[in-house]
Amino acid sequence: MAEIRRRKFASSAWIPLRAVQPICEEGKRGHPGFKEEFFGAGSLAVPVELKDRATKLGWSDVGISHEHRACVDDGRYIPTDVYEYSRGEQIGFSLVLEQRLNDAEQRVWHLHQDFVIALELMRDGDRWICPNEGYTEVARLHRHPDGRPFLMEAKAEFLLDYLCARGMGLLVTAYWSREEVVEDIAHIDWAENPKHEGTEGARWEGRTYEIHEGGMPFGADTAVFHVSRTDVDPSEDVPVFGFPTDDVTEGRSWAFKREERKLFVVEGEYWRDEWINPGKYSARVRGDDVPGSVFFITDAAGTRESKETLTKESRWLWFRAEVISALLEYRGGHLGWYTRDTGSVTCSPDYGVHFGVNSIGLANVYAKDIGLLPDWQQRVWAGFNVTPEGGVSEELLASQMRAQPADTTSPETALAQALARMDEVFLAIRGKSLFREHPYRNEVLSRIHRFRSTSEKGLFALAKDIARLTADSIDIAALQEIAAPPKSEKWGSLKSLEKVLATVCAPEEARRALTPLVGTYQLRLADAHLPGSELSEAMKLAGIDSSSPTLHQGQTLIANCAAAGAAISSLIEGLAKSTREESHGTK
Repeated sequence: MAEIRRRKFASSAWIPLRAVQPICEEGKRGHPGFKEEFFGAGSLAVPVELKDRATKLGWSDVGISHEHRACVDDGRYIPTDVYEYSRGEQIGFSLVLEQRLNDAEQRVWHLHQDFVIALELMRDGDRWICPNEGYTEVARLHRHPDGRPFLMEAKAEFLLDYLCARGMGLLVTAYWSREEVVEDIAHIDWAENPKHEGTEGARWEGRTYEIHEGGMPFGADTAVFHVSRTDVDPSEDVPVFGFPTDDVTEGRSWAFKREERKLFVVEGEYWRDEWINPGKYSARVRGDDVPGSVFFITDAAGTRESKETLTKESRWLWFRAEVISALLEYRGGHLGWYTRDTGSVTCSPDYGVHFGVNSIGLANVYAKDIGLLPDWQQRVWAGFNVTPEGGVSEELLASQMRAQPADTTSPETALAQALARMDEVFLAIRGKSLFREHPYRNEVLSRIHRFRSTSEKGLFALAKDIARLTADSIDIAALQEIAAPPKSEKWGSLKSLEKVLATVCAPEEARRALTPLVGTYQLRLADAHLPGSELSEAMKLAGIDSSSPTLHQGQTLIANCAAAGAAISSLIEGLAKSTREESHGTK
């Protein structure tokens, strides 16, 4: 057990609060090759000033044999979670409570509600997650396939924060055992049997012994005793038997020696009682002001500063555009737009950050806004922090310094509005939606933003999502009710839409309105190794300058598709006018 004896819970990322865990069981007990390993743990949160008393407790006091149940002692109620050191002296409480029901029901493990509420956790199945920290996992319950719980553990960072706020430490008392059946023990060189080793708070015992194959002690005699009654009358309808005496009983016995071959059992047991001190700070529960540990580049010389100074002056930080997508990867992440080049991004609800995009595609954020974020969010931003270049976003400066927000609209917003308008106008004149219902429409729409195109591959993925909501979603049948193809031809969605628009405008105008959508549809195939000439043609149709930075290419793609959607909406409105004129016989 050398590797186990080296480990300390205090240095682990996850700390067990309760465990009844069979780690492995191989082979058949009492036969060669049998192996079994077990881990058990119990824990108790105790005020720091009572550490001396807590460390006198051990496995038999706090381990898995300790039951959690309420009781009344001479009229004094003792809550389920409370641990009494001696009668009337309560020294701590259990963070995990095991509820025992009956033999037909599995035991239920409860994570202490004060721990859950203090750290603002939410239960998600057998995980407790923190929504305010990117839905990170804080505690988790492991189960056997049949549903029985065997391990509850908590992330050390959060557990130590909670203990600090309460001025408490955690006593973890644990037990490991290993057993193996072998044919030879020449590899065991213990001078003593059993062998004992111990240090403060921990002890190990190792032993070997001989058995007959099957599990009986080697060389032992087996005695069998058989006793029966002689006054049994099966003809009696209602038999009644008195206390057995010698005259109504008989017995026999015999003994034999085991003859199975000799095997050896090797066992090891290890007990450890470990005191885990609380954290130095409690930023989450107590709101301690923790010294800054995340640093950002603030000037061209590469000076790095933390939140202590970021919050004191009016200045900005620069980030690679990839930071936006990284933030959106977190559950609860959201991107919204204020103007063409400014918006709000968050990786966790309630923590929106106002940003701007500068002339070379870098993201700017007011330094104080970053300095006021929780440390875990600062770490995300810091991974994309770069030396200032390209100046501060013009529209961000206009909003934050001149208090004159730009009167512009982001292409992302314009595209969403254009798609909605196309559908709305077509529905008004035909009574049918232009776009078929897409089960993930809102999810796909949220992914359509310029920050997807920080690489060529990202640009193609962006085009694919735009195509999903345009060409792939258009209801061809509804369009061909207006303009049907000849029997010898088969029109796709964009061709069908072009033919419908051509009923109210020149064919060239209809084709021109649809050109960006056609280019986007072709770009969606680019990640399937579209030939160079065809890729160049698709970029041209989409109105993209391939020599510009890919971020700008993505912005242009979205803007041109939004403009196409607006133009198509106007032409569809012309279709409505034409329909009205036909109904009045004026055409």
